Amino acid sequence: MNLLLLEEADFIAADRVVLADRRFVHMQDVHGVAVGDTLRVGRINGLMGLATVQRLERHEAELHVSFDQAPPAKLPLTLVLAVPRPKMLRRLFQTVATLGVPRLILLNSYKVEKSFWQTPFLQPDVIRENLILGLEQARDTVLPEVIIEKRFKPFVEDRLPAIAEGTLGLVGHPGDYPACPRAVEQPVTLAIGPEGGWIPYEVDLLGKAGLAPVQLGARILRVETAVTALLSRIF
Repeated sequence: MNLLLLEEADFIAADRVVLADRRFVHMQDVHGVAVGDTLRVGRINGLMGLATVQRLERHEAELHVSFDQAPPAKLPLTLVLAVPRPKMLRRLFQTVATLGVPRLILLNSYKVEKSFWQTPFLQPDVIRENLILGLEQARDTVLPEVIIEKRFKPFVEDRLPAIAEGTLGLVGHPGDYPACPRAVEQPVTLAIGPEGGWIPYEVDLLGKAGLAPVQLGARILRVETAVTALLSRIF
């Protein structure tokens, strides 16, 4: 991890924390810390700063912490994503957190299998765990907002137009569409479908909500690749 993220429960005083979980193990096994060493830390949904190891025991460590640095800015983006295969979800949560996505909406689609919604990777504690791993990688502290929408039509018709209003609305979809824009400087609402793509009905409905289809070329990408490729090109 590139940043040691701290929970409120870690604090024993305003400037002191005690760690005894995977972060403590990481400090020992990866950083090989000793008393007096400093580490980069961040308070979840707060500032970043430095920590000095004050006490190092067999099962825990006590650190003195101070915070004086704001986390990096998020992308001006709402990402709407058709729920992918469960084994891909864990990586996707980490990826969107690492790339600075502030809001992720997981949406149903015709080609999303019903069984995907039963995966334990959609449990709130598992989502949060993987978002934190992504934040640690990127040196960020602010958790993305994750919204789950299981009904495509009511969401796209009733709620998406208000979300997309005042933004550049885009639908990532292979086909005879304009190329995805580059280096966009305005807020964006971006919808990415499942690996099989949106069906024509869904593309039409997303268009009525203010999202225009764009493409990256003839190649069909995995969802996790499409997310990275589209965000890198747009921003």
